[in-house]
Amino acid sequence: MINHTQKLQNLMQRVDISSFKGLSRDAGVSERQILRLRQGKLEKMRVDVLRKLSQVLQISLSELLETFSPVPCRDSINSVSTHDPLPSQKEIAELKVEYQRSLLQLEQQREILKQEFQQSSLQLLESLLLQWPTAAQKATENPQLAAIKIVPLVQKPLERLLQEWGIQAIAPVGADVQYNPQMHQLMSGTAQPGETVIVRYTGYLQGDKLLYRAKVSPL
Repeated sequence: MINHTQKLQNLMQRVDISSFKGLSRDAGVSERQILRLRQGKLEKMRVDVLRKLSQVLQISLSELLETFSPVPCRDSINSVSTHDPLPSQKEIAELKVEYQRSLLQLEQQREILKQEFQQSSLQLLESLLLQWPTAAQKATENPQLAAIKIVPLVQKPLERLLQEWGIQAIAPVGADVQYNPQMHQLMSGTAQPGETVIVRYTGYLQGDKLLYRAKVSPL
């Protein structure tokens, strides 16, 4: 019977895991699955289980498969008993099928998350989507229509969306601020850090992450 226990213990030692029970807990898989890994029974393990183990052991999935594969590598083939069981073509094919199935499931999950994201965003922008085309048409028919009447149609949904995503403006348009090269981008002229500049286009932060620098001009 194939025994990869020592190989597994060597990998565990590299990431400071002292027991198979600890590996089971950290990876979120059963000790039965770990026993299968030690025995080289990869064909009986799901790809998501193998992926969890590879992440905890800090090696790639392909390296995990190569290390614990029941097929002996070329360098050690002469040292393996000819009585050791080799995987059948059927078992290898089944493992490949399971791997492809897992890839398909991941792709389907990404598509579902994408659709959910789009739907939640559309709900926040619902009033803009429904009212903006009519407002734009009326503005085209009547150039004298005051822009102030149209601004709320865009502003309110946008503010809701930014609030939902945790995005904040660096400074409002027209504000006088102290020039900070990390937060501000000069549109023209020169300015030294700390000098007063005026905001022409607002920038945005998402938490501590800078999305867009505010565009500014010297006074």
